[in-house]
Amino acid sequence: MPDSAIRQAAQAMSGLPGVAGIGLDLIYLHRIRAAYEKRGLRFASRILGPEELVVFERRRARDPQRGLRYLATRFAAKEAFSKAIGLGMRSPMDWRRMQTLNAPGGKPHVVLSEPLAGWYGERFGTAHVSVTDESDTVAAFVVVQTRTDDIESPKEQQA
Repeated sequence: MPDSAIRQAAQAMSGLPGVAGIGLDLIYLHRIRAAYEKRGLRFASRILGPEELVVFERRRARDPQRGLRYLATRFAAKEAFSKAIGLGMRSPMDWRRMQTLNAPGGKPHVVLSEPLAGWYGERFGTAHVSVTDESDTVAAFVVVQTRTDDIESPKEQQA
């Protein structure tokens, strides 16, 4: 490939957001089950945000195992997100301030509340989340993008 084509491709890609952080969490379902059996709704209320709690209650009422899997995937998503942003579980990160909700088509997306939303918005771009569950494990994967306004435009790079 000629150097000019490489420079042109690099210039075109320079406006695209990059990866600012990646987080992964894998949980054995029996750990979440034990915590829920010990603490019940107190445990779920401590972990889930308000909209997640509504979905959890609805799923749990139809099928307790389905509710437990929902709780476990959301727990894993919060852990993965906290790793991707580099905070772990310390302020402004908090269990209830990060929610994984589903779009009408089912795609999960991150919804943040204050003060985490403001802190995050100053540092990062879009967050992408994926969750999955199997018979004994659940997993979540989060990719956090850089802010698009943090990336120099090609004109700024030439100056």
